[in-house]
Amino acid sequence: MKNLSRRRFCVAASAATFAASSSLVSAAPDSKLGAAGTRLRSVFVGSSAPDGILAFDWDPVTGELSPAGVSAKLPKVAWLAFSHENQFIYSASELDLFNGKPTGEVASFRVEGGQLHPLSAVNSAGVGTCHVATDHTGSMLVAADYVGGSAASFTITDGKLSNAVWTEHYTYHGPNAARQNTAHAHFASFSPDNRFAYINDLGGDCIHIYKPNTATAEMAPAGVYKGVPGSGPRTLHFHPNGHTAYCMNEIVSTVDVLRWNKQDGSLSLIKRIELLPVGYTGPTRGCDTVISQDGRFVYFANRDNDFLYTFTADPVTGSLTPIKRSNCGGKTPRNFTLDPSERWMLVANQDSNAISVFKRDPQSGTLAEDGKNFPVEAPMRILFT
Repeated sequence: MKNLSRRRFCVAASAATFAASSSLVSAAPDSKLGAAGTRLRSVFVGSSAPDGILAFDWDPVTGELSPAGVSAKLPKVAWLAFSHENQFIYSASELDLFNGKPTGEVASFRVEGGQLHPLSAVNSAGVGTCHVATDHTGSMLVAADYVGGSAASFTITDGKLSNAVWTEHYTYHGPNAARQNTAHAHFASFSPDNRFAYINDLGGDCIHIYKPNTATAEMAPAGVYKGVPGSGPRTLHFHPNGHTAYCMNEIVSTVDVLRWNKQDGSLSLIKRIELLPVGYTGPTRGCDTVISQDGRFVYFANRDNDFLYTFTADPVTGSLTPIKRSNCGGKTPRNFTLDPSERWMLVANQDSNAISVFKRDPQSGTLAEDGKNFPVEAPMRILFT
């Protein structure tokens, strides 16, 4: 693989890479070893291309990704999520029509020996299902529909999804006529104690808060966090300290550092972080957030001007101090994640048809400026087993 640099990033992506792949291939048999006898890890990548869920082998010593076939042929996969103990994978597909109804698709698979075995596929509440999340016990799942501006919840039984138990169609919309003419549900999450659920509404400039019943998957309203008009709240991630959360605002590329109230599930603003360089006036879209396991570092990805931004985080308070912006390796970072060793950062650059891999210093939290590029058609989500 060629090295990446800030000035030149060589993309060798090709859809033909996977044309000969079978529809179900083992991602990493237990006997497969990498450099220095290291056991390879299985990685699943959600793709918006027709093949849907792709399998890879990951070598944690060299930071190399090797194609291992097509795990599931699903169109327009926008997100993948594991259930409790990684026994099952759930996918969201941004469809306009599924099972004869104007909704996206939510599907589930059993994970066995690096393979995916289909279990269920059901309708969400609206068009363009872009995100799914399970509660911390794996008993229920919530889906968010971007185009439909809606959300749905489902019960889970041995990995299988029920039909939608609860649905909500949002009516809020923000002042940005180009981006917020309607509600746009974008992200679902659960509180650290599993007592509350959250739906980020990019179109409505808010986060809807619910009290879920994990036995029935019913959702009861429990409040709303209102962001700055025109900001576009995209994602919500909780810090390991159990009382801080970070909301990425896509439209203005800012982050709301929030205090989470355990008693009522409410969110309140502590500080707003600007991600863009001073004086930048071009197109921009904030993307996503990654938090190190020890809570000492937080990373943000930004699209259009395409960068990663590293921060130190106070493990107790969750407050952020910027370190530096760095190369994301390509165009439009859609999702990014640390590998299990936290010595590598992987970035799904959607419009470069590539996953970029950067070395990470676990002590300082800094990311290498140069990395490696691995061709993947339209990557949307990276998920380690």
